[in-house]
Amino acid sequence: MPRASSQLCPGQKTIDDNTMKHISSKDNPTFKQILRVAQGKKIGSPPWIWLEGLNLAHAWLDEGYQIEYAVFDEQRATDVTLANFLARIDPSICLQLPTALMRQLSQVEQGQGVGLVVSAPTYRADEHITQSCLYLDRIQDPGNVGTLLRTMAAAGIEHAYLSPGCAWAWSQKVLRSAQGAHFVIRIHENVSIDHFLARLKIPLYATALEQANSLYQVQLATEAAWVFGNEGQGVATPLLAAAEQRIFIPQVSTVESLNVAAAAAVCLFEHRRQRLNLG
Repeated sequence: MPRASSQLCPGQKTIDDNTMKHISSKDNPTFKQILRVAQGKKIGSPPWIWLEGLNLAHAWLDEGYQIEYAVFDEQRATDVTLANFLARIDPSICLQLPTALMRQLSQVEQGQGVGLVVSAPTYRADEHITQSCLYLDRIQDPGNVGTLLRTMAAAGIEHAYLSPGCAWAWSQKVLRSAQGAHFVIRIHENVSIDHFLARLKIPLYATALEQANSLYQVQLATEAAWVFGNEGQGVATPLLAAAEQRIFIPQVSTVESLNVAAAAAVCLFEHRRQRLNLG
């Protein structure tokens, strides 16, 4: 007998609706286009992105963003969690796929049978940077980029500037690592060092191992920009030169350095502690 939690109440919407399009062939042009998006290919301007799973889907809708397509596994038509999501969207943008095709789109081992195709948000950059922010300098690992975005969101920082050479902020690995942080912060990509520094009106702090002060001996400004550098090469020389303070995290001598995302967490939450006077 099916579990009661997976059944719908009378009158509740399912994905078996005649206003929704059914795709059964892998050769369907729309499916092929969505597959390219799910695989991380950049299509359109701003590029389309693939958001998989209910958490990301609900987070997207909560921010009031638009959807190009909502894609469902047809075998999950009676799943009450999908029905609750369907109540929030227009059936005319929904596509039903057989499980075999949905698995081709899925980027996770145990998918929930739902994904969205959406356009990546774009934000108008302010003329001057006056609020706390992060500048990511050639961070190439998607997991690191996603963790950095998630950490800064948790620390109450709303603006991220990514240099050319960073992993694409809207790639699947970054999205999974960030766990919804994308939707509560503003992400600016392909921001050159010169452009960033020209607009910066608050102190800049850079992590470094040489000519640096201990994080716990620096009185941090209320509003500040933090730069975290490439996993292998560290922070670029022009950013180090522009920094008001070079900062290191005291640690045992047998370990040379921290992972960039771990270092950022320590710095950002010390900044938050000082801002809030948490003692």
